[in-house]
Amino acid sequence: MEKVEAAAARPASPLTERQEARRRRILRASARLACRGGFDAVQMREVAESSQVALGTLYRYFPSKIHLLVATMQDQLEHLHATLRKRPPAGDTAAERVAETLMRAFRALQREPHLADAMVRALTFADRSVSPEVDQVSRQTTAIILDAMGREHPTPAQLSAVRVIEHTWHSALITWLSGRASIAQVKVDIETVCRLIDLTALETPR
Repeated sequence: MEKVEAAAARPASPLTERQEARRRRILRASARLACRGGFDAVQMREVAESSQVALGTLYRYFPSKIHLLVATMQDQLEHLHATLRKRPPAGDTAAERVAETLMRAFRALQREPHLADAMVRALTFADRSVSPEVDQVSRQTTAIILDAMGREHPTPAQLSAVRVIEHTWHSALITWLSGRASIAQVKVDIETVCRLIDLTALETPR
């Protein structure tokens, strides 16, 4: 894994307009390279050249390739969330809407398997130093599921169900990428775990 010295720090938040534009160029370059050749194709020097930033600048934003690819996953989920808001999932129940939402997310990743594999591998390899980026991915996934549920203020039991659903979705993605599960099997698993939402339907928010 490519690294820099621990002294290298990411830009302070919030970013200026210019810094945000630079960050978005970096994330787009990361996604393009991953689409072409997966995890191994994302090399920090090539990302810097493709996004037209200095290598040292890139490392200040993302201290390693793992940080970069996990942030790329968060960015992809953010775009997906925006699409889902424009075209919300159908379904009479929260469980059906969440299952449809996650399958739409899965199919989006299915269209770019190299990118999906790179992002999932980075998420799997992430250590504690990548916790902020991993937490962002988790928060974005939770927000997508809660929107599909129609729950702005979920109960503890509903949040617990959401966490189990997230774990299952992530595991299903890994087994599909490794060739150990078909799309049909993934669909069944997602629909099954989403039924947990029905078990919390009668609980009222505190």
